[in-house]
Amino acid sequence: MDRQLLSGDEAVALAALHVGVALGTGYPGTPSTEILEAFSELGGRAQWAPNEKVALEVGLGAAFGNARALVTMKHVGLNVAADPLFTAAYTGVNAALIVVTADDPGMASSQNEQDNRRYAVAAGLPMIEPSDSQEAYDFFFAAVEVSERWKIPVLFRMTTRVCHSKSVVRAGLDGPAAAPGIGSFPVPHFEHDIAGRVMIPANARPAHRRLRAKLAEIAAWGETSPLNRVEAGDRRLGIVASGVAYLHAAEAAPGAGFLKIGLVNPLPVELARTFAAGVERCVVVEEGDPVIADSLRAAGIAVESKPEMYRFGELDVARVSRILAGDGSPEPAPARGKPPELCPACPYHIVYATLRKHDCIAAGDIGCYTLGVLPPYEALDTCVAMGASIGVGLGLRHVLPPDEARRVVSVIGDSTFVHSGISGLVEMAYNPPPTGHVVLILDNGTTAMTGQQEHPGTGRTLDHGPTSKLSIEGVASAIGIGSVTVIDPYADPDGFERLLLERLAASELSVIVARRPCVLAAADIRKWESQAAGLRASAPEQAAADLPMGDR
Repeated sequence: MDRQLLSGDEAVALAALHVGVALGTGYPGTPSTEILEAFSELGGRAQWAPNEKVALEVGLGAAFGNARALVTMKHVGLNVAADPLFTAAYTGVNAALIVVTADDPGMASSQNEQDNRRYAVAAGLPMIEPSDSQEAYDFFFAAVEVSERWKIPVLFRMTTRVCHSKSVVRAGLDGPAAAPGIGSFPVPHFEHDIAGRVMIPANARPAHRRLRAKLAEIAAWGETSPLNRVEAGDRRLGIVASGVAYLHAAEAAPGAGFLKIGLVNPLPVELARTFAAGVERCVVVEEGDPVIADSLRAAGIAVESKPEMYRFGELDVARVSRILAGDGSPEPAPARGKPPELCPACPYHIVYATLRKHDCIAAGDIGCYTLGVLPPYEALDTCVAMGASIGVGLGLRHVLPPDEARRVVSVIGDSTFVHSGISGLVEMAYNPPPTGHVVLILDNGTTAMTGQQEHPGTGRTLDHGPTSKLSIEGVASAIGIGSVTVIDPYADPDGFERLLLERLAASELSVIVARRPCVLAAADIRKWESQAAGLRASAPEQAAADLPMGDR
């Protein structure tokens, strides 16, 4: 078997390649971004979607077509994809559909630390959770097996530490791929199944019953599945753990007995009951919400859960030791780190200086430009979710007194605008506030915060090859926004200030596209655009060369 040092994200990408995933799609978001990038570099077919909902719908279509599909996103991205996710549990799939949700305990790069194990329960989907890179590789094969055996999408939960930490992975098709049917790749084709795929009420009612029957079968299978294992130890202490918390607990209490859970939904309740009965004290160690502890207690199993204070942030060996010792005293304050900040040469220093100078009320959004909330500017007043800046700004405009309303600006980035800002702009044109509104789209030509990924507005695909380019100003005009202006605030700061003040004073709808490439991506953008120009220039010559002699 091949031995490699891989992150959890890279291990998932390698497993996806080895298991024959025909299409990987998703939206970039830390800590999941590197999965599709690595899959593409390995030779897999990968693409960025405008948002997570579209990505899941594309993956679902591929799985309906009997092709194995991988969909990746960070935890909050599953909120965006939840609409098709819940119904996909009813429709089922023909070939495997694996949905990676990368949770972010401690909010290293997120606006919340929601625990997406609850999505598995709510949607009625099996969820598998690895603890390290080796399990990320191995468990992916198991996820494909479960998905195709029960014809159901599978949630694959990872967390920041598992995604980004590296460990040795022994990879090869002679291991987990030996599972029945996994080593042979399905041949894409389509079969009509109207009753199973068209979820009108008459079809959805029996589909829901089929889903619950599948979950009961998966639960029975999970009681003896190798995804869940018991490790014998000192019967005075038994620990139930999953994900990276298992590794922390194993280091904190090496002599304890363990129930290591890999299938976190449905839980192996009877296995846990037997395990808990065989130890004097049984403690559930889990990162995030007490999902496992609450479920086991609801089943009448006597287990201890962690104190509420350990619900927040990531766990580590020291925190797990405190949990096992029942230590609820205040934790030492973490060492102060350097706060994030806009790059010194970022073109949007001018934007935030102007917003602050004129005491604007700025409804902000998700992206590196969110850093405008920090000193010295402190120029954002709200930040809720991807694309929310426009809707929040409109709500403020609708209810504030006119003098205050005219200071409201919605600030959003180019990738975020494509992701979920367009519908906000439609709302703006449909229900315009009496004072109008100003939307400021900061277009730096990339998805900067997650590492300069492409999006439909860059004109390049995931591997930076040329494709069609969405015109942000064209979309705004087509929606019906009367005033649409493109300006480089870095090149003309005075002109930008005058334009913003003029638009704020006017009682009409306005979009200002502040366009200048991200300083970190500018060189690469020039290189990719040059390559694309070369391809366009050579295309007519190649087309002529392909014509028969008489047609030239």
